[in-house]
Amino acid sequence: MPEQSPTPKKRRRGRLFRFSAALVVLLAVAGYLVVQYVTGGRGGPGCKVVSGKDDGQEYEFTQEQAMNAATIAAVGTGRGMPARAVTIALATALQESQLVNIQHGDLDSLGLFQQRPSQGWGTKKQILDPTYAAGVFYEHLAKVNDYQKLPLTVAAQRVQRSGYPEAYAKHEPDAALLSAALTGQAAATLTCQGLPDTTVTATGPDAVRAALVRDFGRTILKKTGAEVTGDSTSKDTSRTKSTSKSTPAPGASATGGSSTVTLPVRSGSTKTGWQLAHWAVANSSVLHIERVSYAGREWAAGSADDPWHSTGTKAAGGVRIVTERQAGQ
Repeated sequence: MPEQSPTPKKRRRGRLFRFSAALVVLLAVAGYLVVQYVTGGRGGPGCKVVSGKDDGQEYEFTQEQAMNAATIAAVGTGRGMPARAVTIALATALQESQLVNIQHGDLDSLGLFQQRPSQGWGTKKQILDPTYAAGVFYEHLAKVNDYQKLPLTVAAQRVQRSGYPEAYAKHEPDAALLSAALTGQAAATLTCQGLPDTTVTATGPDAVRAALVRDFGRTILKKTGAEVTGDSTSKDTSRTKSTSKSTPAPGASATGGSSTVTLPVRSGSTKTGWQLAHWAVANSSVLHIERVSYAGREWAAGSADDPWHSTGTKAAGGVRIVTERQAGQ
């Protein structure tokens, strides 16, 4: 008996099913592309910050976002801005760019804070420098009367003049967690996977010192009196005179290994110590940092399941940053 051909009703149902399936796939692809467009295709969360108050609050984000957040915090404290200013800046950047240094936006908006060259924020090159972008944001924020007493969304809007002023408020909880960690108010609360960025060529103690100067300012090494142990013979790209010492470390060689940058922290300055320690973790991927230790606690790359474990030793007086050296350094 020959098969009966599908009725028009069945054909319509078949077409509808195929159309629905295609639409689901299209929406999934579109969603993926949007995420890639916003984040630059730089992968999923590799870092986490938790509350220092043991209240269960946490925020997950990427290593790139962590690095940009650490820069924003370092620039703020380097300028003597209070933690509240850092929270406002981080919430603003979360809203404007999701803490990704994007090269696009509304009209000619660019960078972490979506600042516009046509509106006097600086040149395109300047705005795409996270250190500059954070600095000019703080310059404008400092001119807002009583900004520390204002609601975050009001203070941010006074600087940004956004078309969606209420949008900043939703980022305040996450910004507060980041600010507490990255200004050193909450100890051992930020951790990252720290998987090395294979596209980076500048590693070793000189790269760490240069990055410190970039974010905190040229006085940072003079204040800490950074000490380097290990074979470090490459040029100091920070161009900052410091009390750095270079001595061979056990097992160090010119063909690889690791070096340690020690940043002494004055007694009673634990907030500074934890800010530097968290900054190092946030920059661990790009600087190929293997371990960070401070105040009897240690973080190690690739140990996200056991972050900031106790070393079981007496707390040292400084932040120790162990970094992979390139062959030949």
